[in-house]
Amino acid sequence: MDVPTVSNDLPVLGLGTYKNEGEQVTESVKTALEVGYRHIDTAQVYDNEAAVGAGIEASSVPREEVVVATKIWNDDLAGDDVVESAKESLDRLGLDRIEILYVHWPAGGYEPSETIPAFNQLYDEGFVDSIAVSNFLPEQLETALDRSDAPIVANQVELHPLFQQPELREFCEKNGVAVVAYAPIARGKVFDVPELGEIAEKHGASEAQVSLAWLRQNGIAAIPKATSKEHIRANWESQDLTLDDEDLSKISALSYNKRQVDPDFAPW
Repeated sequence: MDVPTVSNDLPVLGLGTYKNEGEQVTESVKTALEVGYRHIDTAQVYDNEAAVGAGIEASSVPREEVVVATKIWNDDLAGDDVVESAKESLDRLGLDRIEILYVHWPAGGYEPSETIPAFNQLYDEGFVDSIAVSNFLPEQLETALDRSDAPIVANQVELHPLFQQPELREFCEKNGVAVVAYAPIARGKVFDVPELGEIAEKHGASEAQVSLAWLRQNGIAAIPKATSKEHIRANWESQDLTLDDEDLSKISALSYNKRQVDPDFAPW
């Protein structure tokens, strides 16, 4: 299967690695790449960058085909800390550059006038191919875009049929920023939604596959976590599922609007 992309040539399906550590994440990354994934997402706070890098190294997939993303944690977002922290991530990953570097949250040491220029420095010096943000509301993204000479290619946010974020999606689309969905199956809550169950039964698919197809058909990349080969492959095969207009309308009409991720330091 070819690797479909969203805006900015970002692969539409990636492997999330939150709460996946050690040999398990190394094997998951290796398996995902060999199944067909070309987008691997990690973060400093996941404490698994070295194991993710080992999985990339162990796979038979050429390095230049893989989009690797990591995120700088809140404690290291002050302008003076960003560059050193990013280089430490590169060392742990065993890479001399990465494709996407995210501001993990607009929190802690984050200050647009200092943090964003430091990310630009990493871009200018060739340590990162692209810079991005995560968990940004439209007004925060607008400020970051104003401060950045380099393109901000993505905003990674919680997004799934139970929390659809239409205003944020519209803002990102107008500004050429790809949306990357974390928790794309609502941490398993999609299996409890009758409407998604009906659509899944209609297509001989799972509720998780329906959710991933809905995201894909709305131009949203997704990074579901999976550890077993079975789940890694099932998520990949969601790309074979095409929802019809009735399905898409039924999902878009869901009104749960419920976050699964809501830390005290969140900007909302």
